[in-house]
Amino acid sequence: MAEEQRLWQSQTPEYLPDFIIGGAMKSGTTSLHAILDAHPDVSIAKEELGFFDMDDMLQHPDFNFYHNEKDIWTTQSMVQHPAILWDWYHSKFKALKKSPSTLLGEDSTSYLASHHAAKRISIQDKPIKLIFILRQPTKRTISNYLHKLKSGRALYSLEDTLRYDPYSIVERSLYPKQLKQFYDFISADRIKVVLFEDLVDDMASCIREVCEFLAIDFDKLDQSVFSTHSNKTKLPKHIGLQIFRNRLLQKTKYYRYSQFLPVQPDLQKNLPWRFKLIDRIHKKINPHKSTFKFNVSSETIRFLDDYFKSEFEGIDHIIGTDVYSKWFKD
Repeated sequence: MAEEQRLWQSQTPEYLPDFIIGGAMKSGTTSLHAILDAHPDVSIAKEELGFFDMDDMLQHPDFNFYHNEKDIWTTQSMVQHPAILWDWYHSKFKALKKSPSTLLGEDSTSYLASHHAAKRISIQDKPIKLIFILRQPTKRTISNYLHKLKSGRALYSLEDTLRYDPYSIVERSLYPKQLKQFYDFISADRIKVVLFEDLVDDMASCIREVCEFLAIDFDKLDQSVFSTHSNKTKLPKHIGLQIFRNRLLQKTKYYRYSQFLPVQPDLQKNLPWRFKLIDRIHKKINPHKSTFKFNVSSETIRFLDDYFKSEFEGIDHIIGTDVYSKWFKD
């Protein structure tokens, strides 16, 4: 295990990020990425990289591939492919450096929930800073469900997902235990917690605090960036039809990251034509638009709030600010 841990330590820290937006998923990380990337002294990797936990099958089940005919697994293993993984990760930052003072960044929304990321980030020779955006957990969980619905990974209604597969949408809302593991490995002065609600209510003040944390000049940002809202939610017109489509095309998940990852599988490079045809027809009869609304029953909201109220006791102590009363009003 010690040898494996050593493999996760970069030998070229100059090609590591100076900061990471580490989650939580569906809490405004895309908007924060866009705003900070507009700063003249900042460059952020375009894609979510998920590097420091890419071998975690619970966080990235679609990073692993099984070839049925050859009985071969393709995984993102640092033990098996250290040079390939590090070359891939460093390449994401080499071209981003505009000047010696440029801050390099990445955002990977899985890191907060990963039991690997905190320790692996902490052992780097570069003092990487971490930004976590937290959203009211019930709202984040519902948003997570909608993300999975649109991306083809939700196979049930929201209520049935909470019955049959709650881990898939609830686990990344359990911030207290997730934050604790980062504070256990990384000093508090390198961690900045931002509330999604604060980002929405007073974006300029919130971004000013983030700039102070990163030691960059807030006044260099163009004021137009504060109207930024990336990743606007577009919902399918018919939820039931979307679920039917997702079940029919479950295997398309297999191809999602096949050409993005450092260790690529021996797979057909393109989806079979029948999958493409079904998906094309579905998009015609069930378009995704931001005008469509998703209504959640008050009982489902109460059910989730009651669960999180119990799980979140003590979160104010962990992050040093009043969050509990903001999220769970009696």
